[in-house]
Amino acid sequence: MAKREWDESDVRIRPNKRGSRPRTKERPSHDDAVRGRIVTVDRGRYTAIVAEDSSEERVVVAARARELRRTPVVAGDFVALVGDVSGRPDTLARLVRVEERQTVLRRSADDTDPVERVVVANADQLVIVVAAANPEPRTGFIDRALVAAYDAGIEPLLLVTKADLKDPAPLLATYEHLPLTVVVSRTAETDEAPADEAAAGAGIDARGSDGSSARLDAEAVAELRAELDGHVTVLLGHSGVGKSTMVNALTGADRATGGVNAVTGRGRHTSSSALALRLSEAPPGSWIIDTPGIRSFGLAHVDPDRILHAFADLEPGTAACERGCRHDGAAVGCGLDAWVAEGNAGDAGPARLASLRRLLGSGSREEAQDAKELGA
Repeated sequence: MAKREWDESDVRIRPNKRGSRPRTKERPSHDDAVRGRIVTVDRGRYTAIVAEDSSEERVVVAARARELRRTPVVAGDFVALVGDVSGRPDTLARLVRVEERQTVLRRSADDTDPVERVVVANADQLVIVVAAANPEPRTGFIDRALVAAYDAGIEPLLLVTKADLKDPAPLLATYEHLPLTVVVSRTAETDEAPADEAAAGAGIDARGSDGSSARLDAEAVAELRAELDGHVTVLLGHSGVGKSTMVNALTGADRATGGVNAVTGRGRHTSSSALALRLSEAPPGSWIIDTPGIRSFGLAHVDPDRILHAFADLEPGTAACERGCRHDGAAVGCGLDAWVAEGNAGDAGPARLASLRRLLGSGSREEAQDAKELGA
């Protein structure tokens, strides 16, 4: 048998399973993308407002592009969208870029967790919501929220709800030396309509999804509303303090509202995701972002030197500190001790200093655990 001669026709080329195009790290610029504001995120779907405040305004639902899978996208973000951005039912656009953020409100699970969690983006105001009672207010939470707001460059406000249940004066005295706007609201839950027109005019009905209603102090709602017009504001607080009730009164929405567990004294979660809503009859750009109830608010992402800036009533006392003082109580001669002892921070000075030092990590492990259980 003659020996076979091989030539190029006998060469077999196996097809590339990944395709014939060479791989590249270059991504399209998406110059034709449209800009949208994220209003909520739910199970991998991002709802955005496109062409805001124009005749072509529409709601677009999008999925995140693969290259953004590690990029957090939250309510308040401005994003670039491509694909079907018509907003028609059952259509899905693609989210390809998160625009540069002006502000970012962050938190961590606790003070030792290095992972930052973005709460909302591009807000310029933070309303810290606490109840005068049921559940009891926690100054530790307020202090932490103030630190996060100042660190993010966001203006904080304090909203105290359910003032009809307990006099909030002792709580407010703690912050009287801070340049902090405070709004006090009274709430009375009822299943019945007001008995007469005079009673109806004294409050605003904010009906919950369970059919019950809460009558809010109309003056307090108007006072808070005046602070929110023209701003993007985020509401932050524990469950059961009345965030969603106030949001319903301000926007005409129907966010679910809930009560407080009679056994634990903690609120029941009713909002599962952050939601941006327009303020009713407000100037363009007036948004309010309702967030789920917060159980913990860690500050692992905030440098200890910046925590002091949230304690404007104590900060002047550091002028008497020696160089390198950490203000955590470990060193003798911290100027904050004398500042508070002389009454410069008011009657609440000792409690404020203790709160500062807890945040700076000076407390023992037992104290830190106690503070965590109390929501500090």
